Amino acid sequence: FKGGDTCEYLLSSGRFLGEKVWQPHSCMMHKYKNSEAKNCLLDKHIVFIGDSRIRQLFYSFLKLLNPQVKEEGNKHGNILFEDKSASIKVDFLWYPEVNGSMRQRIKSWTENSVAKPDIIVAGAATWSIKIHNGSNEALTQYKINVTSIAPLLEKLARSSDVYWVLQDPVYEDLLSESRKMITNEKIDAYNEAAVRILNSSSRNSKAKVKVFSVSKLIARETIMKSADGLHLPESSRDTNAMILMNVYCNKIMKPIDGSCCQPQPPLTLIQKLAFCFFTLSIIGYLIINLIHRNSYRKNKSCTDLESGEEKKPAISTPNVSTLEMLLHSFCKLGLIMTYFYLCDRANLFMKENKFYTHSSFFIPIVYILVLGVFYTENTKETKVLNREQTDEWKGWMQLVILIYHISGASTFLPVYMHIRVLVAAYLFQTGYGHFSYFWIKGDFGVYRVCQVLFRLNFLVVVLCIVMDRPYQFYYFVPLVTVWFMVIYATLAVCPQIVQKKANGNCLWHLGLLLKLVGLLACIYFLSYSQGAFEKIFSFWPLSKCFELNGNVYEWWFRWKLDRYVVFHGMLFAFIYLALQKRQMISEGKGDPLFSNRVSNVVLFISIVSFLTYSVWASSCKNKTECNELHPSVSVVQILAFILIRNIPGYVRSVYSSFFAWFGKISLELFICQYHIWLAADTKGILVLIPGYPMFNVLVSTFIFVCVAHEISQITNDLAQIVVPKDNSTLLKRLLCIAGFFSGLLLFSAMQDQARH
Repeated sequence: FKGGDTCEYLLSSGRFLGEKVWQPHSCMMHKYKNSEAKNCLLDKHIVFIGDSRIRQLFYSFLKLLNPQVKEEGNKHGNILFEDKSASIKVDFLWYPEVNGSMRQRIKSWTENSVAKPDIIVAGAATWSIKIHNGSNEALTQYKINVTSIAPLLEKLARSSDVYWVLQDPVYEDLLSESRKMITNEKIDAYNEAAVRILNSSSRNSKAKVKVFSVSKLIARETIMKSADGLHLPESSRDTNAMILMNVYCNKIMKPIDGSCCQPQPPLTLIQKLAFCFFTLSIIGYLIINLIHRNSYRKNKSCTDLESGEEKKPAISTPNVSTLEMLLHSFCKLGLIMTYFYLCDRANLFMKENKFYTHSSFFIPIVYILVLGVFYTENTKETKVLNREQTDEWKGWMQLVILIYHISGASTFLPVYMHIRVLVAAYLFQTGYGHFSYFWIKGDFGVYRVCQVLFRLNFLVVVLCIVMDRPYQFYYFVPLVTVWFMVIYATLAVCPQIVQKKANGNCLWHLGLLLKLVGLLACIYFLSYSQGAFEKIFSFWPLSKCFELNGNVYEWWFRWKLDRYVVFHGMLFAFIYLALQKRQMISEGKGDPLFSNRVSNVVLFISIVSFLTYSVWASSCKNKTECNELHPSVSVVQILAFILIRNIPGYVRSVYSSFFAWFGKISLELFICQYHIWLAADTKGILVLIPGYPMFNVLVSTFIFVCVAHEISQITNDLAQIVVPKDNSTLLKRLLCIAGFFSGLLLFSAMQDQARH
């Protein structure tokens, strides 16, 4: 950790990921769209002053504002551009040499505050080398001239952003005869002179000229693709322009995936209160622990002086009190949340952009598959979708999703479509699991509802407070929570139809099917009525939970993407439990699910369906079209997988304990990855150990998995305390929780008012 401003890294160091993706050292670059660039540069005046290389940078910068701009006009003259809609002026001033003329122009800006540009990008040297045939006298004069303009640039830097672009290396083999004197040795000498002279007199860090040296590193990798050996290829120029845009705009626009040049966000009131709470919890736990240690020492076995025998006190070890368990859990959670904050809010650890390659996704997939098969054990029960099997299913899906996120595989459409099926499969399990519980147990009590809601939402609520993120940001938890409440409402509303009641009269089965049809009709209506959906979730305080960036569109999109799959899970559970009750399927150890002939036919159809979906997903043209069909067809591959996994008895009788272990903490893994494995709210990768990508992934993964496992334990411990079985105690706790959220809403409103 070197501290300081990440802008220095952005302007001076980095490397290529692949051929065209530039990765600055320690931070992430945002790819600015035209609209974002215009919003950032609103009412701004930008000037590029220098030679033909600066002119190229000028055009690349212009194209970020207007992609239709063509490189035309007088090459050896001034070029003026104005975007009247955004009041943006971008000028190129032709000054190929650092001389008296350039000095006079710069001096005029220092004397006239009205005409002074907001951003100045300057640089020149190759013409001096060319005109004077690379003579030492020219270099000496260059030093004198740079020395004369340096104080003027530093004066401008007090109120404007001033960049001096160092000269890129040339590809000497491609240079024309008239440019042969421009050698890399000469260019290095001119660059060295500029760096030494600029800022030599400035002691104020705010009045420094920013040296744009990163262009040299980019040119070293790409100059051999130059058309004339002197000017950079277009892709390299575009990278330089994007770096300039990040340097200036990141602190204004604050993009999530643009960590370069962004200051650390100030602590909010809620974050400060959370910090105080966790600090008091840690202090309280340490005090209680100290008291217990002292009492233990006093009761320690002592030697009987008369008999010389050791006496043991007749005191049993006291049970851990509820208060101690509570403080212990919050103590651990406080330390973990500190790590979360340091990883993704403080500018302590480095962050890098993702870069997808097929090998970065598929090799880890093969690796975990081998590990999963290696840790194969017999199941305790052989029912369809038994607990061990569902844990295994969640586990391998979660590992694949994690690899998908860290490798940036969302850019590869076939992988994206298959991952969408895995997310749908999680929701399918939500529908299947909760329907099965309510149908079989008939338990619609408040205790069950509170337990599920607490386990689903505890970590996310804490992260919303500590990381200053809206609830909808962790979209999967709101999605599962709402669907759980929908399942509960569907089955709990009168008449309550459960298996015990339905066994006495078959008409109850028809009543349940009518409920499911009504649910399907509601889903269908809301999916095609965005207005009605948004009205429901735009009412306060629901809007505080489901709004993202000021509207609920993102929530509607996420809900709509997998709108039918929970219903499919509920329907599958109903059909499966009905067949099981009538003993129409065989679930004995090693037995096929159906008769041999039927099993073979259904297995064949399932395999064909599974592969057909994969072929369709791999042939998708664009995300929009595929996402339209996904809600209706994702169930095909999910059902095909369930049948393939359960029809053969020998397959149903074993499971992978490796995958099942991860499945038990799958929710924590999914949420924790946002901040302590990935970075910048999943947009990048956390770098704990720079320079060693593989070792970094191993270390960060180990910490990430340990933290997720520990949070799972903390959640389970706190669930027993916060959600007791006694109804009167539970009611009191619910009133306390309601008070907590009321206070949270109040403080949130105060924060919003302060921000505006």
